[in-house]
Amino acid sequence: MSPTLILFGRYPVPGRVKTRLSGYLGPAGAADLQRFLTERTMLVAAEASRRLDFKIEIHGSGGTCGQWRRWLGRFEPTFRQQAAVGFGNRLQVAIRDAFRQNGGPVVVVGTDVADLKPEHIIAAFRGLESRSVVIGPSTDGGYFLLGLRQPQDIFTNIDWSTDGVLNQTLDRLKKLGLSHILLEPATDVDTPETLVKVLPALAGRPYLSVVIPTLNEEATVAGAIASVDCKDAETIVADGRSRDRTAIFAMARGARVLACRKGRAFQMNRAAAAARGKVLLFLHADTRLPAGFVEDIFEALMDPDVILGAFAFKTDLESRAMGLIEKVANLRSRLGLPYGDQAFFMRRADFFRLGRFPEVSLAEDLLLVRKACKHGRLVHLPSPAVTSARRWQKIGLLPVTLINYLVAGACLAGVDPQHLVRFYRPGS
Repeated sequence: MSPTLILFGRYPVPGRVKTRLSGYLGPAGAADLQRFLTERTMLVAAEASRRLDFKIEIHGSGGTCGQWRRWLGRFEPTFRQQAAVGFGNRLQVAIRDAFRQNGGPVVVVGTDVADLKPEHIIAAFRGLESRSVVIGPSTDGGYFLLGLRQPQDIFTNIDWSTDGVLNQTLDRLKKLGLSHILLEPATDVDTPETLVKVLPALAGRPYLSVVIPTLNEEATVAGAIASVDCKDAETIVADGRSRDRTAIFAMARGARVLACRKGRAFQMNRAAAAARGKVLLFLHADTRLPAGFVEDIFEALMDPDVILGAFAFKTDLESRAMGLIEKVANLRSRLGLPYGDQAFFMRRADFFRLGRFPEVSLAEDLLLVRKACKHGRLVHLPSPAVTSARRWQKIGLLPVTLINYLVAGACLAGVDPQHLVRFYRPGS
């Protein structure tokens, strides 16, 4: 006989989980809440298992086994895909299989509770020593925890996702003559009101902050901002005292504008400090993000080992020579050396843990990448961020390419970027 704790959860996908909160947090923000709550539940379960011996299983809905293991593998749980159709049937199958494989008793916990405690889980297993059923009521009329000493069919004729779930279940127990214990209630986070009440720090915060450094970019900034447009992102333009109408055009597109001294690294650092999003994306004013970029970023960062990501490189110039340059650039990026015009993204906490962009005259992107690769994995996304070819067209394809690689090689070799300024003029 081996006690089993089953965590019943859903793989976070923007637009498919916590949909009642999508209008408030944005689809990715709601999915990130699901991720946060699930990870918190895993931590609580792990703490409880150190105090009381039981096996932990995750029964997941959505996502592949590989995605679940990549995300939560560090906790070393047993993973199983949820089976059957209908919530009650899925619970019944999961509990039946756990009894068949491990014996019992079995406790099932949902992953939507912000105030779950190790004591809830420990009390559930101990309660099953004297009672047939243990229930942890949720404040919305359902329950967040269910424990069974023996297999029982208590899920028939329950109106799931209503405020009558608990009462209907208690009626079912009474009809079957099963003794039960009710634990201390907890709160499922499914509405803006409950989120504000139990997790106020997460309420109203965007998932993503897009930082755009500008200097005399009135011709390009509106297009960059337009490519960001979504419910999950705030846009911050860090303007280095432009002499044209960059700031006016940015504000007209709904961006927040911060005026600061010139210097791309300084501008991006300044905007990052003012950002509210959990994830930062650094976008050049002449670069356009691909459709679905938020979903791509979200899935990439579901891997806790990823510290920095970038999109594929592409320009708006269609030519055979530029196509070759793009292929070489993307090979370089896949090998772990993306450039800043590929729209870097990373968790805000990781950005500040790395010390932000080095405030140098150029190559701040390469220096950050060199530091980041020592602390985590870099990811290259296949969808391209499209950059203006204006610099290649003005100076020439071959000269610009050679200068880029000269500067990159010198920086990686430890040459002070200040000595390389004469070779390179960003934005020229």
